[in-house]
Amino acid sequence: MADRKPESLHSSIGLLGISAGALLLAVHFYSLPRAAPLIPSTALGVLLLVLSSLLAYAGIWRSLRNASLLLSLCLTISVFWCGYGVVFILEGQGILKDTGSFRNAMVPGLVTFTLALLIIAAVGFLCREVILAMIASAVSLASAHEVAMHYSPVFGSSAVACNYMVVCLVGGYFALGRILYFLTKEKAALPGTDLAKKKSHEQIQATSGSVNPFAVTGLILNMLPASVFGCRLLGVTSKLFIGQVSWLWAAGIYQIGICILSYRAMDVLMATFFGFTSILKLAGGYCLLYPTWQPEEPSFPTPFLVVFAILFAVLALFLTLKSPVDGLYLLVYVAYCIALACCPKGFFEGGPQGVDVAIFVASALMTLIHLYNVKASAKIPTGKVAVKALLARSSFLKLREGPDLHAPYLGYSKYADAEVLGYACSVLASFAITMTGDPQAPLATVVIPWVVVAGGILKLLGGSVAFARGKTLESSAFILYAVMWIIWGLTRYAGLYGTARSFHTAVGIIAFMLFNGFIVFCTLFLNITWFFYSLTFFLITISFLLDAIHALPAGYDIAATLIFGLVSFYCFLSALCNSIFEGSCLPMGRPIVQLSGVGGGMIKCLHLPARKASSVKRIADILKNGGTCGIPTDTVYVLVAACNRPDAVEKAHRTKRQAQDRPMSLWISSLKQLEPAKHLFSPLLWDFMEAAWPSPISLVVPRGEWVDCLGMKDSAKYVGTLQSVAIRIPDCSVTTHLIDLVGPIVVTSANPTGEADTTHHNQVYAKLGDKVDAVLCDGPSPENIASTVVDCTKIDSGNIGFFRVGIIPKSQVLQILEQVQKKHALGPKSGPCTTKGHAEHGNRGHAVHNGVGSAASEEAAPIQPRDDGCENHTRL
Repeated sequence: MADRKPESLHSSIGLLGISAGALLLAVHFYSLPRAAPLIPSTALGVLLLVLSSLLAYAGIWRSLRNASLLLSLCLTISVFWCGYGVVFILEGQGILKDTGSFRNAMVPGLVTFTLALLIIAAVGFLCREVILAMIASAVSLASAHEVAMHYSPVFGSSAVACNYMVVCLVGGYFALGRILYFLTKEKAALPGTDLAKKKSHEQIQATSGSVNPFAVTGLILNMLPASVFGCRLLGVTSKLFIGQVSWLWAAGIYQIGICILSYRAMDVLMATFFGFTSILKLAGGYCLLYPTWQPEEPSFPTPFLVVFAILFAVLALFLTLKSPVDGLYLLVYVAYCIALACCPKGFFEGGPQGVDVAIFVASALMTLIHLYNVKASAKIPTGKVAVKALLARSSFLKLREGPDLHAPYLGYSKYADAEVLGYACSVLASFAITMTGDPQAPLATVVIPWVVVAGGILKLLGGSVAFARGKTLESSAFILYAVMWIIWGLTRYAGLYGTARSFHTAVGIIAFMLFNGFIVFCTLFLNITWFFYSLTFFLITISFLLDAIHALPAGYDIAATLIFGLVSFYCFLSALCNSIFEGSCLPMGRPIVQLSGVGGGMIKCLHLPARKASSVKRIADILKNGGTCGIPTDTVYVLVAACNRPDAVEKAHRTKRQAQDRPMSLWISSLKQLEPAKHLFSPLLWDFMEAAWPSPISLVVPRGEWVDCLGMKDSAKYVGTLQSVAIRIPDCSVTTHLIDLVGPIVVTSANPTGEADTTHHNQVYAKLGDKVDAVLCDGPSPENIASTVVDCTKIDSGNIGFFRVGIIPKSQVLQILEQVQKKHALGPKSGPCTTKGHAEHGNRGHAVHNGVGSAASEEAAPIQPRDDGCENHTRL
């Protein structure tokens, strides 16, 4: 129930935003026949932009929980009002000076969203989402009436205003119903507003990555630029000009956002596709913007588009293995790139515009299929089952499926791997250097969108996602290369060079080359492919340098492009294969320099997020089967093995190369696990353990027959010494839950003996990733200080010692002991007193969690009891 409250509230925000925007537009169109509208065009445009941002936030936030029709509705209207608002601002600022210009700017977007919202409404009615369907159909009718109003005076603005008033009333009703549902804690709901009852099995699947709920919005965005250029071909609009840039760039910017969200939905192929199409949208806007400062139309370089067609074709082939219908849809973009390559004026010629019409129709059909399959229980067949059955017969190709499909490199990640897009952008951007450019008209050739968007913005996106997945080196390289492409692209192709070259530019490029040299050195320890990828980028930077000093030899650009482009293309294919198929069809290779003990092994262990109960259960199963794992605790990360698996205890000892004076310790989740051996402990020691735990306090107790009850057999020699054993109950819910499932565990610090403690799961993975069976990932440790180790071997004589003072200070430990001794002096132990002492200890324990100091090991300290009970500090 708690999970539904944020959904309900954000549903209300989204619907209230739609109602507010509809009210503004209703007022605008009612007052349109007047000489001066009530709301000025500029003010209306700014308000629509604010509301579009609100709708985008509400739709994205809701989509993280389930794939509902409200997600598609909010994001679609958000894009609509973003472009719509910019057109109103252009009109208010006098850029659209006459009625014809305003009509040419407005109609392509209205046509797109009339059809898109009609599709959403149809699916809504079919899936019994009546209120949302009414809102979508009303906005669709309003847009259709507005298109008719621009071409015929018979259609007045009042019809448009009436439709928006319907949207306002229905949206307000739905929003108030959700607010009532939220405030009454799901006890009262207006008819038709209870979304919780309509959450289908398909929506639940969407959160697991099997369905991409953002694909619908991405397909609608593909309709928008196709409408801009297709309307010109069909004669619906009379020209292509700056007024239509708002639709193209709004679609491009939103498409980049959809690309990121598709990675969040664990859909690598569609995310890559949306990244590709965002480049085309931004390039189209650039072409329409160019005539504002140059009279002629820009020209298109053929190599870019040929390479782009190849990348689309390869992506279509791989997507066909997942969904044949989606793969066929991508072939339309292959034809589009070929048409652009064959036409020097690109978007302005009839051939590409004819393909735009086909893209518009195909995108509308794909929107209907995707949206219906997300919402409905009965699916429109897309060929997935047939392809899956066909590949099941193949012994060579096997699709990757299951919960580990998008397993992150280190720990857990909320995003799928974006390296496919990063490599593809390298291929595209590398062909930019084959264009020399005209210093007198540097913008005449359409190069900046490919270099800055593909090589820069999308590569930055890939680097950010790689960093989120723990790929620090790859993300650093992507980000560095992206910055280099952006700076060089703007400098060379935006006219910043001028007619002279600069020595300062050459110095900056040399600095980049030094950074890349460090990356090349680091890739020696990664794999062979990345080594050549970073090494061949030196050829590109050398081209930058030679061009900066005006000493670029003829033909060098082509050679550098081919070498770096081919290496990047291989990386692109390898990443695609690894994201689709099991095994390594196109391997990236082994590290050139292999290091032992620092994650040098190629076989890495399983890594699971600690926030999931299923992950803890899986770690428990591994421990029960004799495995060793790295887990988080209330202090630093530790390496554990189950006590009742002697083979695992011995394996943990070998993994650590444990020194004889650093014995392993014993952890339990409750004293009940030692209850059968309670008679073997002195009453004072038992009460002291009961009062001190759970906490970061390790108690070194006398070794006795109770150790034999844990099932360690011969491996017990690795735990503690011949005289004593360190034992504690950690103050960490994840760890204690794991011990509840497994039983008592043997613990040592998760680092090779003699090295610093591990305070992040990345460090455990790097140091022991090829030696343990799994790592339970929980990010940085809550403390960088290890536990306090207390010598209790002579506690019955009233003396305790300290082998190590860690996070809990001596004074607090002595205070706990004093309270326990007082209880024994007063008489037999009573339950309430013990509980009170434990509670007081818990309250005081929080006061020392902010202490500072050097990290200490979780291994038990060397045990050398002293007769005087004095402190014995040991440096680890």
